[in-house]
Amino acid sequence: MSDEEHHFESKADAGASKTYPQQAGTIRKNGYIVIKGRPCKVVEVSTSKTGKHGHAKCHFVAIDIFNQKKLEDIVPSSHNCDVPHVSRTDYQLIDISEDGFVSLLTENGNTKDDLRLPTDENLLAQIRDGFGEGKDLVVTVMSAMGEEQICALKDIGPK
Repeated sequence: MSDEEHHFESKADAGASKTYPQQAGTIRKNGYIVIKGRPCKVVEVSTSKTGKHGHAKCHFVAIDIFNQKKLEDIVPSSHNCDVPHVSRTDYQLIDISEDGFVSLLTENGNTKDDLRLPTDENLLAQIRDGFGEGKDLVVTVMSAMGEEQICALKDIGPK
């Protein structure tokens, strides 16, 4: 044994995987699926009958949960599809900066300052108006596959 220390540098993150496998035939409407590397919410599923050579096919129509683009995919029902780990977390809104970033209060009392205001005009207007009126606002942040975005707003009364 030598006395020198070994340092290993890894580019992998130690967290859980961004997706998990699920059989295509078991994915239903309002579930989630990864299409073309994007996390999507399934809006329509149709299954074709088995053909002469075997597999029934599932035709998925889904909407990207972050940019609302419509994506489609056809997968044999017995094959596995990637399903994103999607989580929703509520944070209290503390401040909105000039450059469009929000400052949020986490459950453990720290602040989270790395999120931008949503691109959805309606939600953006509700957040700006409510904040301008001095209301206590709670935003819901959806995260999947390393991306995060504000997706909903709750008004918990005046400050």
